[in-house]
Amino acid sequence: MTGEAQVKIGFIPLVDAAALFIATHKGFAAAQGLDVELIREVSWANIRDKLAIGRFDAAHLLAPMAVASTLGLGHVRVPLAAPINLAMNGNAIAVSTALYAELTAVGEVGEPAQSARALAKVVARRQVERREPLTFGMTFPFSMHNYQLRYWMAEGGVDPDDDLRLIALPPPYMVENLARGQLDGFCVGAPWSSVAVDAGVGVILHFGCEIFKRAPEKVLALRESVADDDPDLVAALIRAVYKGAAYVDEPQNLEEVSRILSGPEYVGVDAEIIRRVLTGRLRVNGQETRERNDYLIIGEAGAMRPDPRQAEWIYAQMLRWRQTRYSPAMADKAKGVLRPDLFDAAVGGAHNQREIAAFAGPSFDSGSYGEYLAGFAIGQRL
Repeated sequence: MTGEAQVKIGFIPLVDAAALFIATHKGFAAAQGLDVELIREVSWANIRDKLAIGRFDAAHLLAPMAVASTLGLGHVRVPLAAPINLAMNGNAIAVSTALYAELTAVGEVGEPAQSARALAKVVARRQVERREPLTFGMTFPFSMHNYQLRYWMAEGGVDPDDDLRLIALPPPYMVENLARGQLDGFCVGAPWSSVAVDAGVGVILHFGCEIFKRAPEKVLALRESVADDDPDLVAALIRAVYKGAAYVDEPQNLEEVSRILSGPEYVGVDAEIIRRVLTGRLRVNGQETRERNDYLIIGEAGAMRPDPRQAEWIYAQMLRWRQTRYSPAMADKAKGVLRPDLFDAAVGGAHNQREIAAFAGPSFDSGSYGEYLAGFAIGQRL
């Protein structure tokens, strides 16, 4: 890379893009010789398509979407490379106030296993009463939101493909659809579950980290050909985002970062909501607050270094929910999307990744797809 490189990066207005926003806003990208243009989009499909055809040079992207694009699932096959994680965790399952009342009337809901059983009772009762099935929103079929909803539901005995409806909606549209009664619940990234709570139309049932303890949520993705052909550009992007994450994680910068992200060019919601998201202290309903220091992880504890084992786990979820077929070649391609080699070449650092660790069910060992899928009562087996 010689001179200043112009880079167009697509994003969705979510707090988990904080490192990218701050890298650009505070000049860390410019210091790396990058002239970054951030382009706000509404839907993940738009971002995927524009990255695929070269309208974007890089993108804030769902980690499972990067795997799906590489495998040619749901779209033309465009191999992608993800050289740095933008965030671990950061999602929440929220339900309408009406569904929350139904759930609490039939059981405890404090733990995911309890609420999943309560959901199964509500679903069964609605079937007996011949009422419309529940409708839940998620941001995209190839997303951690989809897999968190499905995993949670299935542990209670609800088959997400047969017993209710799951639909894909852009994150900013979730709250409006919940308020109108067109959704009964959703899983989405911050800040939109908090917006639903503040609007009085939703209740946060569980944080995403209660379902999957350490899930790769968003990555910075590039076309594989770009990543391989221009390693200097990739290294500059990694270093800029890495510095942005370090700035976000400094406690003394919390108020400034919240204010910056609240701007209409970034997330565009009240700074107080963003501050709560970044501290992991969220209002879950009108009266209660819940706090988890792992609700959203930006750069701490080695979170930014991609881990190919997590791509294997994502592929296992795709297999479970019949989104693809198994082959050793496809498994290898999935594993190759997350690129620690590019990250290490740019910044190095400790190899401190951990198992994704779901709240229930079998653990996943690298490559053990058949054994893993056999451990579930609901879903496809090999």
